[in-house]
Amino acid sequence: MAGASDIEWTEATWNPIAGCTILSPGCTNCYAQRLAARLQAMGSLKYQGTTRKSGRRHVWTGRVNIDQAALEAPLKWRRPLRIFVNSMSDLFQDEVPFELIAKIWAVMKETHWHTYQILTKRPERMRDVVSRLDDYLPNIWLGTSVENASYLDRINVLRSVPAQIRFVSFEPLIGPVVPVDLTDIHWAIVGGESGPGARPIDRQWVETIQDTCRAQNVPFFFKQWGGSRKGKAGRLLGGRTWDEYPISTISAA
Repeated sequence: MAGASDIEWTEATWNPIAGCTILSPGCTNCYAQRLAARLQAMGSLKYQGTTRKSGRRHVWTGRVNIDQAALEAPLKWRRPLRIFVNSMSDLFQDEVPFELIAKIWAVMKETHWHTYQILTKRPERMRDVVSRLDDYLPNIWLGTSVENASYLDRINVLRSVPAQIRFVSFEPLIGPVVPVDLTDIHWAIVGGESGPGARPIDRQWVETIQDTCRAQNVPFFFKQWGGSRKGKAGRLLGGRTWDEYPISTISAA
């Protein structure tokens, strides 16, 4: 349902929905797609119908399943956590109704002691949905994924989304993103693709983003080099790890 996460930049994951749709090249080797296929094969009702076999691999079908039991899970977590919302999906895909997003928003409002991190490849819908919600919640960080320079326009859209913290995940980074303007962006994550068929990442791409972050005063988080054996490749850059976070002021009221 939800729980502790081994994703380096968060502490827990919360997945009230399952299922997604391939949108851009960054989706090709999606880890969630592979995991959903395995869970579906194991008989998990939550993931039934979310993937199908295509050639030698499984791909998303576009079906979205709602996990009603998971909706209120964060209410049970009393220790403040950084929570990645829908690590196995995209909250702002068209198939997720506004009414469901509003319910998820209500839970995040009630559990104000947590920090929620929401990442999407669909910032236009994020902007439209957030503008319809009544509450600006300082404990929600809103971000978008950018895999190469062809999708830098997502950052321009993200700038128009009301949020205390806006962040960009350059993962999987499968091409250079030069130049990149991080004005009004508060955090940047960079990572290589991992798993079967992982596409290589170039060190220069990473270092260029790091230099841009330094020049524009944006916290920089390097997640991994990736590859088919990501543990062996590690996450050192310049001989050290880079685990910078944005400054957030969340009220305890």
